[in-house]
Amino acid sequence: MTVETRPERAERPTGRCGRLTVIVPAYNEAGTLADTVRSLKEQTVPPERIIVVDDCSSDGTGEVARALGVTVIRPPENTGSKAGAQTFALDGVRTEFVAAVDADTVLAPDGLELLLRALREDESVAAACGFVLPRRVRSVWERGRYIEYLFAFTFIKQVQDYYGRPIISSGCFSAYRTEALREAGGWSKRTMAEDMDLTWTFFQAGRGVRFVPEAVCYPLEPHDLTFMRKQLKRWSHGFVQNVRLHWRGIAHVSYLRFVVAVAFWDASLAPLVYFLLLPLLSAPCSLSATS
Repeated sequence: MTVETRPERAERPTGRCGRLTVIVPAYNEAGTLADTVRSLKEQTVPPERIIVVDDCSSDGTGEVARALGVTVIRPPENTGSKAGAQTFALDGVRTEFVAAVDADTVLAPDGLELLLRALREDESVAAACGFVLPRRVRSVWERGRYIEYLFAFTFIKQVQDYYGRPIISSGCFSAYRTEALREAGGWSKRTMAEDMDLTWTFFQAGRGVRFVPEAVCYPLEPHDLTFMRKQLKRWSHGFVQNVRLHWRGIAHVSYLRFVVAVAFWDASLAPLVYFLLLPLLSAPCSLSATS
């Protein structure tokens, strides 16, 4: 390894987000990384340290990160996954809290502050995640994802948090209690949905997870059908892998049994919903083109 150097809220603390490290896994993300790092540096309470994991990129990702003045680490060979890159960086974390932020995601200025507040309020909480909204909404596919995210995070995620069991602490933007994360083994590479795997591992260990809707992040989403299909395939496969991996734990948690059943039903209906909605979503694009 090489190491180089929105409701009313209570009064904000000053200084840094005491004892927080942010890990940014990056493989060939030179085009998006700068925006992500700048959004981290511009937080209302900036992190103590930002670690960019240059996962053997070939496009100058490491150079971009170094120019921004953050810590850059590069494994001897590509780790093969975001989970591998994040866990590679975990050994170097010395702070009480750690956050993981994707290299194509920017945060609202108070994002980290709000997640840390949720962790500090309850020591049984191992992770906290925020509200996800696509940063760019132009193509028909991006419009579809925007509507899907609005429904998921304004309704489904809120209900899950009410019962204290968000089914997943979103991988693009989550904060963790470092001790709990290490006890869970970090981010495992055994499934294609490491964030879901980690969340369910926390639940089975008796730990809590919180959803903080005021903490908003803006990732770049797939802009066409090909990329979207790959993403949905990865998520669906990851979900099935996690059900198979955690089925014994699910069987003993009535809430998780219900959520898994709903998720299977949702996965069955989602393709039909997309086919029905996409023609409607594309209508504004057609009108603007002919005007």
